[in-house]
This record gives sequence, C-alpha cells and structure tokens, in this order.
Amino acid sequence: MNPASDRIERKILLKAPRSQVWRVLANAEAFGQWFGVALEGKRFVAGEWTQGQITYPGYEHLLWNVLVERVEPERVFSFRWHPYAVEQQYDYTQEPTTLVRFELEDMDGGTLLKVSESGFDHIPQARRLKAFRMDSRGWDEQMNNIEEFLKINLKAHERQEE
Repeated sequence: MNPASDRIERKILLKAPRSQVWRVLANAEAFGQWFGVALEGKRFVAGEWTQGQITYPGYEHLLWNVLVERVEPERVFSFRWHPYAVEQQYDYTQEPTTLVRFELEDMDGGTLLKVSESGFDHIPQARRLKAFRMDSRGWDEQMNNIEEFLKINLKAHERQEE
C-alpha cells in the first residue's frame, strides 16, 4: 500500500464553534445542502445506508449512496462509498469502497475540520487513478462549500438573534 496514492487528506479551520460545524456535517439535510445531494427527510445512522439524488450540475442523473460507519457527536462522522462512481451503466456494487472520515477538533478561532478518504489502493486499477484525482479535486471544492455554507448560516443565525 502506498500512502500517497491510497489516501486523500484535507484540513480547514472553520470560524464556527464545533457544535455548528457538527450540525452541518451530521444533519443529513444540512450536509446535502453544501455537499450537493438531496437528503430532505434523511438521517445519518451508523450501520445504515443513506441515499439521495446528486444535485451538483452535470451529475444530477446519479444517486449518492453511502454506508454510514460512525457518528460520534461533535468528534467523528464517517461513511463508505464508491469513489467517482459516475458511469450509470457500470455496476460498482462488486467493487471495494473507500472510507470518508470527518474529524472535528477545537482550535483558536474556530474548529479544525479534517477530512480523509482512504482505500484507493483497493479500487480496480482501471479506474483507481481517475477516482483518486477526481475525488481529490472534489474534496478541495467541498472544503470551500462547507466554509461558505457555515458563513451564510452564521450570518442568518446572528440576524435571528437580533
């Protein structure tokens, strides 16, 4: 196993308390709003599958399907999925999954969010590199998405308290 090709890692300091970051991670509807998947009325429960229609432009024809692995309030949220599973005619169910893990840590000025996705070395070689590259780019974008989502929600929350 090669750590450089098996694992994607991202970190971002979010200027929000851990409880608010947790809420937009572990609340399925809020998660879906910044992540780009319709999860209205859904919940993340460890050991259960969660599905929703992808809302990201160009990928709306795809179903987002994850097996929730861990939900440790305000600490860890993780799930398994098939990385870059975008070909509708291809059956990914026989392939291994990767593990996506979100970890929260208090930091001066907010909450450090660490995201990792591991297990790419087990993905079939024919699609491994593309899945790694596309998910790597995707996590860059998702870190921006959650940061922007939190900024908007914090401002809305402040207005409600006025």
